[in-house]
Amino acid sequence: MRPVRFVALGDSLTEGVGDPMDETWRGWAALLAGGLDASVEFANLAVSGAQTRDVLERQTPAALALRPDVVSVVIGVNDTLRCTFDIHAVAARLDQVYAEFRAQGAVVMTACLPDPGSMLGLPGALARPLARRQRAVNAVVHALSERHGAVHLHAAEEEWLTDRAMWSADRLHPGERGHRQLALRFHALLAQEGLATGAAPAAEPDFPAPTRSASLWWLATAGTGWVARRCTDLLPQLLTLAAAEVRHRARGTSARLDLSASHAVASALAALSVAEQPDAA
Repeated sequence: MRPVRFVALGDSLTEGVGDPMDETWRGWAALLAGGLDASVEFANLAVSGAQTRDVLERQTPAALALRPDVVSVVIGVNDTLRCTFDIHAVAARLDQVYAEFRAQGAVVMTACLPDPGSMLGLPGALARPLARRQRAVNAVVHALSERHGAVHLHAAEEEWLTDRAMWSADRLHPGERGHRQLALRFHALLAQEGLATGAAPAAEPDFPAPTRSASLWWLATAGTGWVARRCTDLLPQLLTLAAAEVRHRARGTSARLDLSASHAVASALAALSVAEQPDAA
């Protein structure tokens, strides 16, 4: 029998940012790979900055050519950081990606994620629009995961957000301990389904966490540029969204924004073709 093939798709989270190893990144997917089977073929196609369009148009064709047994598709945060954000497009792309892998017989892994505004500690009027967008993405991912029978990890819980030891200096990516927790939690879900037969990844880090001075230095140098590059085309729109937040809050009509976002999610899911749920792998 050939080795289990595991292919990881996504953005910087899956690429491994925050978990350095030998001048590159390791990350949760690489940590998980060894626990899937005694022998495993692992390919990480994730790219920092990727959006759902990149996963659909670039990463998915390359992954399908590898004919994976297990594929992780953890994506969506970068979509929320762009002025082009469209939950209808996000839903349509993810539905297509999941369907193509399920049609090939692969087990699909997905996750709901925390919103970047809360992780960066942005002021409320700036953070709330990003949180609303991420909730919309999470709602879509959750619904489509059920539809396509994916192994779904809830990673947007409060405990995950508040444990500072889990996060790297940039507050947007897990540190080594956080990547290990993601790997452990995915391994537990896969083991319940009989899809992970190897040993679970170790919970304790191999390396000490960055010192406070090292974290501050990173934020003052590379970190500032990283955030700026991600938010260049979002900032004007984010300021407009923040102004709307302030106006609605002053009028006591903030609930309308949440209701509008909920309607957009419902509309995006309803617009997808009503297909039969794929057979279990």
